[in-house]
Amino acid sequence: MNRNRTIRSIWFGIFLFFGSIILWTYAVALDVFGLFGGMPGTENLANPKSELASEVYTSDNVLLGKYFKENRSPARFTDLSPHLLRALMATEDVRFEKHSGIDLKGTLAILWYVIRFDKRGSSTLTQQLAKNLFATRGELYEGSLSHVPGIRTAIFKTKEWITAVKLEKTYTKQEILTMYLNTVHFGSNAFGIKTAARTFFNTSPDKLNAEQSAMLVGVLKAPTLYSPVYNPARALNRRNTVIEQMEKYGYLTEAEAESLKMRPVDIGQYRVENHNEGFGTYFRAELKKDLLRFCREKGYDLYSDGLKIYTTIDSRMQRYAEQSLDSHMRYQQAIFFRYWKGKNPWVDEEGKEIKDFILNAARRTSLFQAYKEQYNGNEDSAIAAFRRPLRTTLFSWKGGLDTIVSPWDSIAYTKHFLHSGLMSMDPYTGHIKAWVGGINYKFFKYDHVRQGRRQPGSAFKPIVYATAMDNGFTPCTEMVDAPTTFYNEETNTYWTPKNSDGKYSGEKMTLRKAMAQSINSIAAQVMKKLGPARVVEYAKKLGIESPLDSVPALCLGASDVSVFELVSAYSTFVSGGTWTKPYYIARIADKNGNTLATFNPEKKEVISAETAYMMVHMLMGSTKERNGTALGLHRLGSTLAGNEVGGKTGTTSNYSDGWFLGITKQLVTGIWVGGEDRCIHFRSFNYGQGSKMAMPIWSYYMDKVYADRSLGITKGPFKRPVSLSVDLTCSGKVMPDPLLGDSSGIQKVQEPANQDLND
Repeated sequence: MNRNRTIRSIWFGIFLFFGSIILWTYAVALDVFGLFGGMPGTENLANPKSELASEVYTSDNVLLGKYFKENRSPARFTDLSPHLLRALMATEDVRFEKHSGIDLKGTLAILWYVIRFDKRGSSTLTQQLAKNLFATRGELYEGSLSHVPGIRTAIFKTKEWITAVKLEKTYTKQEILTMYLNTVHFGSNAFGIKTAARTFFNTSPDKLNAEQSAMLVGVLKAPTLYSPVYNPARALNRRNTVIEQMEKYGYLTEAEAESLKMRPVDIGQYRVENHNEGFGTYFRAELKKDLLRFCREKGYDLYSDGLKIYTTIDSRMQRYAEQSLDSHMRYQQAIFFRYWKGKNPWVDEEGKEIKDFILNAARRTSLFQAYKEQYNGNEDSAIAAFRRPLRTTLFSWKGGLDTIVSPWDSIAYTKHFLHSGLMSMDPYTGHIKAWVGGINYKFFKYDHVRQGRRQPGSAFKPIVYATAMDNGFTPCTEMVDAPTTFYNEETNTYWTPKNSDGKYSGEKMTLRKAMAQSINSIAAQVMKKLGPARVVEYAKKLGIESPLDSVPALCLGASDVSVFELVSAYSTFVSGGTWTKPYYIARIADKNGNTLATFNPEKKEVISAETAYMMVHMLMGSTKERNGTALGLHRLGSTLAGNEVGGKTGTTSNYSDGWFLGITKQLVTGIWVGGEDRCIHFRSFNYGQGSKMAMPIWSYYMDKVYADRSLGITKGPFKRPVSLSVDLTCSGKVMPDPLLGDSSGIQKVQEPANQDLND
C-alpha cells in the first residue's frame, strides 16, 4: 500500500514537474498578464535584422570603404572555411548537427557543473544566435517579472529556448551557422566573421586556416579578455584550448594539434577599419552627404541597413592620384619648410607677420570656447589654459607624431603645411575617376575638391576665351600686348591690369599665344570687348556655380571657384561643347542586391562643337607655343610623347594658390595647391607658381595612368569636328607641332628662364 502510494507520488511529482515546465513555457510564450514580456514575432524570425555596414564599391568592383555603427558585412555559408566551422562546433556546440535548438544532454549537464562551481555555459549555437539576433534580454522584451532576480534569468532562458526551436524550424543548419558568424562580435570594431578575418589577418573567411580559425573562435568567449592585440598571452592560451577541443572531437590529429599549438599568434596584418583610413577618404566623406540625403528621403539608415553603393571611381586611378599627390606634396612641403625656416609663413601684403594670427585661429576652435565658458568668459584665463601642454598626435609626412604640446603651439605647427586637391573626370560620361581632397583626412578633414573654393588666377582665362570663341573670335585673332584700362564710374577709379613681370612687350600676338603665355593684358582686352556680364553668363553655362563678381578683374580669376567646378568647365571643351555635370554614384542597392536607384548625369549642349575644339586647340598652346606656361611638362615625364595635351596653369597675385588643369582626349584633371589660409604662401613667383606647385602632380598621375594598360586610357589626338572651317594654322605664326615632325622636335623647344612668369 505504502509502496503504491510512493509510486503514485513519484509519478505525480514527475507529471507536476513536466506539467509545470509546459505551463511555464506557454505562459512565457504567450506573455500571460504581461508578466514575462513579448517574444520575437513570426515576421522578425523570417526577416532577422542586424546592424550591417553600408559598403562603397569602385567601378572596378573594389571595396572603397564603409559607413557603419557596427562594422559588419555579411558572409555566405560558401564563404566559410571548414576549419572555422569545425573550431566553432568543437568549442561551442559539438552536438549542433543533432539537436533541434535545445541540447537536452548539455542542459542536464549544467546541474553537474553548478554542483562543481564550474561557470561553464550550456547554450547551443542556436540559443546564442537567438540572444544575439533578437536581444531577448533587452528592454524591448521585458515584462513585470523581468526585474525579479532568479525569475528574470529563468524567463530569459526560456525565451531563448523557444526562439531557438523556432529558428531551427525556420532555417537550415547551414543558415543558422552563417547567421551566427555574421552576428557575433570579435572585438577591435569587427562585427561578423567577414570583417574579423580582414581585421586580424587581412584575408577572407574562406581562406582562414586552422590556427586562425581557432584564434577567432577563442576570442568569442570574451573579445577584450582574449584579444590577441591587447592580451596576446591569454589569446594564445585560449586559441590552444580551441585547438585541443578540435583534437578531442576528431577534427585534428594529435600531431596536427601539437604542431599548431607551438605556433605564435600571428596578427602581423592587423588593421582596424575606420572612416579615417583606407583610400578615397575625402571622397567617402563627400559621398556620405549625398547618401544621407538619399536615406532620409527613402527611409533607410546608411549606418545599419547594409546598402551597396556603386560609384564611378576607379580604384587604380584613385591610388595613382593619391600616390602622385602624396609624392609631390612631400617634396613641396620640404621646400616650404626651408623657405620659411625660422619664420612664420602667415604674412600680410607687405610681407610682415600678421599680428594675433594664432590667437584668432584659436578663438575659432571649440576647445577655446569651452575654456572660455569654463572661466566665465575670461579670455585671458582661456588663453592661459590653451597654452598648457597636452598629449596629442600631430600630422607629419613621416607618420603620426605623438607628443606633448599646447593647443596653441599645435595650431602654429599645423598652419605651416601646404594642402592640395585633385579631381579627375571622364569628360564624355561625367564619371569622376579619382578624387583626392587633401593630404591626410585623419588630420585635415577639409575637402579641397568641392568644399574648398579659392581664386583660380589665370586658370579662369579659358572661360574668358571660350566666351570670345563663341562670339566671333578665333585662336588666330591678334591683339597687342599693351596696357588696357577699365574705368569705374561709381567709384571714379581706374584699373590697369599688369602682366606678372610688370612689363608690356608691345608685341602683336594671336589669342592662342596670349593664353599659352598667360598674358594678362590681352585677357583684359578680351574682357573689355565682351563685358564681364557675358563672361559670367558663359561661366554659369560651363558649370561654375560659385558666386562670380561681374567685374573686369574676373578675367584674371578674382572670384573663388572649386576644383570640382573648373574640371566640369574644361571637360565641356573636350566633349565637343556638351556640359556634363560631374557625378560619382552609379547605383545604390539594398543588402540583398536589389537596385534601389540608378543615376545618370545631367547633360546640356552649351557651346558649339567648333567653339569647343578651338578651346582645345587654345589649351594645347601651353605645351607647344614658345614660352607656354606648361612647357615644363616636357621635362617632368613622358605624357606629352606621342600625345596631344592641353592645359592651363593658374597663380594668384600673392602666390596663395597654385593651379593646373590638364586635358587629354579621355581625361580632364584639375589640381589646386596652397596654404590652409590665403595668407600662408611663398613670396616668390619662382616657388609659388602653378607650374611648380600643381603641374607636377598632374604629370606624375598621367604617367601612371598611361602605364597601366588595363585602364584603357590611351594617348592620341583630340577629336576634331568635321564641320570646323576655321584655319587654326594662323599662317605659320605658331611653332610646328613637335609630335608631327621627328621626335627631336621636343628637344628643340626653347624655354627662357622666365617662361613661367606669366601664369
